[in-house]
Amino acid sequence: MVRTFLRVVLLRDRTRIFEGTRLRRPVCALLLVWALVVAINASADYVAHDDPDGWWPLLFGLVTGSYALLLYSPLGAWRLATAGLVVARLLQEPEGSLLNAWHWCWYLPVLVAVGMVHAGRVALTVGALTAGAVSALALLLARVEAQGEAPTTIALLLLLLLVGYAFGARGRAERRFHAERDAKAALEERARIAREMHDVVAHHMSKVVVRCETAPYRIAGLPGAALREFTELGADARAAITDMQGLLGVLRAADQRADRVPQPGLADIRALHAGAELPAVEVPGAVGLTAYRVVQEALTNAERHAPGSSTSVSVGFEGGELRVVVRNTAGGPSRGGGGGHGLRGMRERVAVHGGEVTAGPTGDGGFEVRAVIPAGRG
Repeated sequence: MVRTFLRVVLLRDRTRIFEGTRLRRPVCALLLVWALVVAINASADYVAHDDPDGWWPLLFGLVTGSYALLLYSPLGAWRLATAGLVVARLLQEPEGSLLNAWHWCWYLPVLVAVGMVHAGRVALTVGALTAGAVSALALLLARVEAQGEAPTTIALLLLLLLVGYAFGARGRAERRFHAERDAKAALEERARIAREMHDVVAHHMSKVVVRCETAPYRIAGLPGAALREFTELGADARAAITDMQGLLGVLRAADQRADRVPQPGLADIRALHAGAELPAVEVPGAVGLTAYRVVQEALTNAERHAPGSSTSVSVGFEGGELRVVVRNTAGGPSRGGGGGHGLRGMRERVAVHGGEVTAGPTGDGGFEVRAVIPAGRG
């Protein structure tokens, strides 16, 4: 609790309101406009009723400064607004309400924003310190009326903090849900990659077994030690295949059947796109499979998010790297779905080989996916 108190009072808060949402810019613009309105009214009210040549620039700066800070640090804005509220009220004549209309208009958005952004102990500490600041202000004013208003004022402030907390809790729960869903999708994609890579590796291991077992018939005059070495190598390769099949059983879902067809490769990309440009090179099976899956997912995304668009597929080989480019032009309205897992899956696959994927819109309103996959050998 002491650490939370120190964080609320002293530490820098880098949490931004509506971070990563489409509403961030309009909300920020609205807050700045609201800050100017409240600051002008606060200054005008002070000049009209208290001191025309006094502290109105300070009031203007406190209000606008707290709202400007709110965009980058809600806790920092709350600190400034709380201290500023006490100072502003003490600069005014002691008569009147504990907090007037512009005090409420200034302080409430800041308090609600803190409740929306921060959870648990931070919000509780902010509520306690806010109540303490209002109580101290009522004592400093030394008016019975102000001290009588303090409990109601504190209750209302805490209620509004709770409202902000309730809205923020919903958003935090939604973000946790999406994070967990994305993590689950990533794990499922990695398991799928592992299952497919198993088939590629098992194919190579099977070739090792065959070559070891046929070596005595293909190579004449092998000494006994060499025959025993080939036999042991063949047995070890068979054991490795058996272990991999056991691992595959763990990765496969309970209701999932084993694949009975070979995994696709580089040459099979033309089955996805008849006009695909392919290099006349031989690449490792795992690399060809990755290139195939990248093209497959990119074309699926184009069909889903730009129906009716024209697509092009180009695969080149340069400097020991396979370079895959899939483009689509602008199309019809998106059918939705996907949730961004397709691009994440591409990156997972290509990262296995130490490559990278870039994707983004093109100047003509289309979309382009580029993948660079180190091929190891050409």
